[in-house]
Amino acid sequence: MNDRRDLERLCIHTVTTKPLSLEKAVESYGRAGVKGITVWRDALEGHEPRAAGRRIRDAGLEVVSLCRGGFFPAASEAARREAVDENRRIVDEAAALGAPLIVLVCGAVPGMPLAEARRQIADGIAAVLPHAREAGVALGVEPLHPMYADSRSAVNTLAQANDLCRKLAHPSLGVVVDVYHLWWDPDLEREIERAGGSILAFHVSDWKTPTEDLLLDRGLMGEGCIPIRGIREWVEAAGFGGYNEVEIFSRRRWEMDQSELLEEIVEAYQLHS
Repeated sequence: MNDRRDLERLCIHTVTTKPLSLEKAVESYGRAGVKGITVWRDALEGHEPRAAGRRIRDAGLEVVSLCRGGFFPAASEAARREAVDENRRIVDEAAALGAPLIVLVCGAVPGMPLAEARRQIADGIAAVLPHAREAGVALGVEPLHPMYADSRSAVNTLAQANDLCRKLAHPSLGVVVDVYHLWWDPDLEREIERAGGSILAFHVSDWKTPTEDLLLDRGLMGEGCIPIRGIREWVEAAGFGGYNEVEIFSRRRWEMDQSELLEEIVEAYQLHS
């Protein structure tokens, strides 16, 4: 029996092929049969977002999301206001690009109590949401693995993300399920079911053993211990029907031929996701 997945719901993040320019990524993804692209903001540097969006769509790709917004907590009120202003600018960028979603890495400050960071995150998102709704762009809260709770995100479980969405109760707010950050959580299936229609994105990669770098050593699907297909089934049972987004930070893979990497991604996606 052929257990390979087709590519209709395959999306790749530009950070996965970081050495490629946006133009080259668009060309290479399309040639590989990829259907969706999530654009990281560094890939947009030097590009006018509206023109970049047209280029992507002309190549037959769909813009799935823009990464990343967030980083709301700060030690001073002035810095918190600047974070809100920056996120409003990101909303404008996403709207011009044609991205329906901004993925939020919510932020944290070393030494700041997590409860205070989470309060500031909620306040920051609440301040941006009216602008996002007016622009027709959704915000997706992405919980990050607890190993990043000191400086990258004080939102570390899907339960916390769900609670935040229910607290703010806004139609332009939802959650992002990334298997790399959430696979370990014993409550994951229940929280995915609870999230239901608020799941806005689904990210895949794998957790290698041993992991040589906590940020830059993610694995291709099938290289590690994450039950990717099982989590995907939970997400789909909850009502999610969007793209499966390959998001891999890997210094080793950035150093290899990116055309070969794309072939490996397609193969791993078909066999293990």
